Amino acid sequence: QVQLQESGPGLVKPSQTLFLACTVSGASGPTAFYYWAWIRHPPGKGLEWMGVISYTGSTYYSPSLKSRTSIARDTYKNQFTLQLLSVTPEDTAVYYCDASKKLILGATEKNQYDYWGQGTQVTVSS
Repeated sequence: QVQLQESGPGLVKPSQTLFLACTVSGASGPTAFYYWAWIRHPPGKGLEWMGVISYTGSTYYSPSLKSRTSIARDTYKNQFTLQLLSVTPEDTAVYYCDASKKLILGATEKNQYDYWGQGTQVTVSS
């Protein structure tokens, strides 16, 4: 059974860089060939797809966030990471990491993913 666990700072100051990690456990065999995504849920708004990294290392980003977002993977640590530059209070959200068998750009429905992390709250405030 694959498990995903997000980690990172709960509070970030405006203009700083947000760095989150998603630790993956239990992924082997077919699940090693999954797609690993980041989604966020701002307060009072809907889920927002941020981007995804494939098992080959290819990345795809939301057009609205592409200039500030970078997703990478660290196979030695069994992690994939999210870096978001120049954060503002509008980046305040619960951030989730997810995994799916198929590449579905922009997917935000839970049933489009095979595994979800529990989410981590990030607040951008001075």
